[in-house]
Amino acid sequence: LAIRLSGPPLRTFESDDDARGRTVGHAVVGGARAAPHVRDISEPTHSVGAMLHPGASDVLFGAPADALAGRHTRLDDLWGRFADEVRERLVEAAVPERQLALFENLLIERAPRVRGLHPAVAASLAHFAVGRSVRDMVRDTGYSHRHFLALFRREVGLTPKVHCRLLRFQAAVARLHEQTATPLADVALDAGYSDQPHFVREFRELSGITPGEYRRLAPRASHHVPFR
Repeated sequence: LAIRLSGPPLRTFESDDDARGRTVGHAVVGGARAAPHVRDISEPTHSVGAMLHPGASDVLFGAPADALAGRHTRLDDLWGRFADEVRERLVEAAVPERQLALFENLLIERAPRVRGLHPAVAASLAHFAVGRSVRDMVRDTGYSHRHFLALFRREVGLTPKVHCRLLRFQAAVARLHEQTATPLADVALDAGYSDQPHFVREFRELSGITPGEYRRLAPRASHHVPFR
């Protein structure tokens, strides 16, 4: 969830050769995704935002996570005029510390009835983080594969398989970003890829570039890569 308080509205592109792009808005929800996206950063902006945990979508927006996955949604499509009111109040707060405090309070007010994740989904998220397989988790829950998949997608926005792919990818990105001299084959092995070609294929699919290109670009932030 991100709200731009200055500068132009968010503009995204399907790829680096998309000349038209799409203007989304000043307040947007970026759903869970397993593909890169390109955004315009040609003008400076000031934003307030939050990275939301699984389960927050239903609470804050009244929509399951899979309904928002893979795209950017205008906040006013979910909150109506309240989205504009939130942005106006944040702009008026002026000072970053006050803006962050106000933003947190507004989110708390928006979600007065916070509920927990479904126990099966909460358990699976913890176990996937330490490398357990989807098959093992389905077996342990006692649910059918179809029922577990539906529960997980509603809470997280992605299938368990794609979620695990992203965990592995993020581990590799962190290693590439922090240890710039480690051989790619070692990064692939440590992250759990079967071999380096598998690593390269999946890295390109999820980020739009190869691991070697990522290293050459040397991004300051691990998940935000500039096009030059």
